[in-house]
Amino acid sequence: MENFDDICNWDNLFKQSETFKNNKPFKFAYIEEILKRDFYEKLFETYPQHDKEWHTSTQFSKNQFVRGWGKFDSGHHTGEGEELIVDPNLSPEWNKFYRFLHSQEFVNNMQKFSGVTVNKMKTFRFVLYHKGGYQLPHIHDDSTGTLIIFFNFSKGWKKGDPGGTYVASEADESKIIFEPHNLDNTMVLLQDGPHSAHGARYIVKDVKRQSIQVYLEEWSEEKGWSGEQDDAEVNPTVEL
Repeated sequence: MENFDDICNWDNLFKQSETFKNNKPFKFAYIEEILKRDFYEKLFETYPQHDKEWHTSTQFSKNQFVRGWGKFDSGHHTGEGEELIVDPNLSPEWNKFYRFLHSQEFVNNMQKFSGVTVNKMKTFRFVLYHKGGYQLPHIHDDSTGTLIIFFNFSKGWKKGDPGGTYVASEADESKIIFEPHNLDNTMVLLQDGPHSAHGARYIVKDVKRQSIQVYLEEWSEEKGWSGEQDDAEVNPTVEL
């Protein structure tokens, strides 16, 4: 079994467990220094550059760049099957971090932290915003058995600067209840559901907001993903 002791500050995560469970109108939390600093800096230094591997997602509701993992595009379900795909274009640290996100250590701790019965990583993507980037407030409401997690990899963000993933009481930017101003080694996570509004305000400065987005969900060979058990067919594209 691979040792991941150099990756996550579990104490920092669990300090916010009760806050997550008690937040209204849906469960969410914000964690600083979520990753151990030495490992985080290696991820930050080798965050993938914007190149042909990235896809532009430009439409009325958002303007962002997304990148998948290895052979998976940015909306594919990376959690199906047991094979862990190597991305040869990324650093050893990113490949180790990807294995960590698939590990029972990560999934079990996130289930313990949240009380949500997740058991597998469903989706992984890099998400990048430049000047002019944004995402309008939206609600997925796919499944209350889904955790949506953002890891941030951006330095120098100032209080009040737009671009960090916020949460809101409604799908309305005037209803923001929390917006992070520190995007340097931080996490925002929320439980999906009918009230779980989130988005990113329009970026006006010449900056890059670097992050990854991860979905955790319950999966079984018999029933598939818990958020899709009512679907006749599984759609591999997941709305950001």
